[in-house]
Amino acid sequence: MIRISDKAKQYLLAALKVFILVAIFWFIYTKITATDSQTLEAFSNSMRGKALWILPLFLGLAALNWSLEIFKWKTVIQPLQTLSFREAAQQSLTALAVSLVTPNRIGEYGAKAFYFPPEKRKQVLLLNFVSNTAQMAATVFFGSIGMLMVATTYDLSFSTPHLLVFAMVFLVLILVGWYLKERELLIKGFSLFKVWKYIKKIPYSIKRKVVVLSVLRYLCFSYLFLKLLRFFEADLSLSQAYPLIFAMYLLVSVIPTIFLFDVVVRGGAALWLFSMAGVPELTVLCTVLAMWVLNFVLPSILGSYFLFTYRNRT
Repeated sequence: MIRISDKAKQYLLAALKVFILVAIFWFIYTKITATDSQTLEAFSNSMRGKALWILPLFLGLAALNWSLEIFKWKTVIQPLQTLSFREAAQQSLTALAVSLVTPNRIGEYGAKAFYFPPEKRKQVLLLNFVSNTAQMAATVFFGSIGMLMVATTYDLSFSTPHLLVFAMVFLVLILVGWYLKERELLIKGFSLFKVWKYIKKIPYSIKRKVVVLSVLRYLCFSYLFLKLLRFFEADLSLSQAYPLIFAMYLLVSVIPTIFLFDVVVRGGAALWLFSMAGVPELTVLCTVLAMWVLNFVLPSILGSYFLFTYRNRT
């Protein structure tokens, strides 16, 4: 077996940092430059024409959103290691930055595991899975209510063949899950059955806190989306806006995306849903762009700083 010297490892780690940083900023640059010029102009005009005192509110809600995510990670990792808020923030924001350049942000798992010794990394992956599953559960719960309300309010029709296809897909997923329950997943040595047993061993108080934090975070960024919609002059009542917002987050969560098309999918889903309520396209696109900047670009820049200054102690 070829051994790599410590000096070579340091050079490889530095090269990896530079590569990831370049990829992150290239991703942000391409997203902004690929945005329709009319949308950027409308976004810029709206920001100049509105009172700037509301900007701290948007930044505060975005900061609260990520603070809840950091507290969630700090809570869920507690059975394995006690982290300070700063350590949890460093790991969460670095993982966000790395995940931007991976399909479906799968890089988040590897980035967080990298902060821990090799013997703990499997458990880190599982605990991160628990955290993301709790967030997805909140999305599905509120999203299902939103989709039902949207379907009844706007008279969306579903044909019998569509319902049959949905039922067949659901049945196939159940059968696949049953088939794989005793077989190893991507993590060597862990089957679905073993993962479930591991999750059951996590203290109930921790699982409860993770679920509560997931729900609070969901409500936080949904409220931020509503405030941005109204900032860009969308004329929607709460009873109109929230079902559409919940349905949109459900759609964008279940559609697999490659990072190059992530914002396109979000914008497309939002345009389709909010067009039914008569919201102008530019208003929706400006809202999606603002959400992306507040919740992904700004924390990713901070995460890039943490990545660049990280020293591997494992």
